[in-house]
Amino acid sequence: MSAGSAPGQSPVAPRDSDSFLEQPPQLSISPALFQKFQKLIYAETGIWLGNSKTALLCGRLFRRLRELEIASLKEYFERVSQPEQEEERARMIDAITTNETRFFREPRQFEFLGETVFPRWRSEAESGVRPKRLRIWSAGCSSGEEPYTLAMLAAAHLPQEDGWDIRLLATDISNRVLEKAGKGIYSIARSSELPEPMLHRFMLRGTGEREGEMKVKNEIQRMVEFRRSNLNQEINVPEAPFDAIFCRNVLIYFDPASKQRVVTNLVRQLIPNGLLFVGHAENLTSMTNELSSLESTIYCKPGNNRNEMR
Repeated sequence: MSAGSAPGQSPVAPRDSDSFLEQPPQLSISPALFQKFQKLIYAETGIWLGNSKTALLCGRLFRRLRELEIASLKEYFERVSQPEQEEERARMIDAITTNETRFFREPRQFEFLGETVFPRWRSEAESGVRPKRLRIWSAGCSSGEEPYTLAMLAAAHLPQEDGWDIRLLATDISNRVLEKAGKGIYSIARSSELPEPMLHRFMLRGTGEREGEMKVKNEIQRMVEFRRSNLNQEINVPEAPFDAIFCRNVLIYFDPASKQRVVTNLVRQLIPNGLLFVGHAENLTSMTNELSSLESTIYCKPGNNRNEMR
């Protein structure tokens, strides 16, 4: 990993003390204004902020108001709600969304892939039942740990030198985390999240100015394409259909109508016998009859081309 400037944002330029307060003067919000933000954020993302989230909204938007030198949420709403302010609405969503992830998060799902799914796909390819082609979608990829984990696992089990063509699409609504994900650079403290063999095979240790960091190797980065996408919109993904979709700990932020819409669209993007992985707090059994449950967080779209994955 070559030396260079560390990733991160540029510091905010200093301000005159009498031109803008460093702490929110009274960054409060009326119930009527909060409802306007609720509706705007819901329309943009399908995420519904409960009435208990007023402090969260104020806290998350304070830095943005400071950068724009806007003193009130009322003035900010007047700006961000303008039709031409699409970029600012994206920045607002960046500010309020939570992006928590890690390598090999919820390890049972990756064990299932490594012990059951990849061997099955390899056997099917060797017998001519399926091509040596794999497409996976990480929907709500955050800062990239999930799709890079999937890419490393796939590369280990279905190597390119054996003829496998593997591509991963990784999407998120936040430009901020996508920028970080695309760099593939993480703190070396995160190395404990990776199994030793994969750490040594697929990661580079930083030296010099990069001391304390690690970087995903280029061979893994080339397998993943990062792109901004809004799951609340019924999108047709050019890379579809997918063999597997990971959409974990995303649906919990949607209201029932948005959740139904998102799940329906995800199922539509799967191949017959394709797999959908969700988070532990997300149960899809009552939401669709187009999926069968393999385990508590793993679902299969039935098909008649191959036997169901068991």
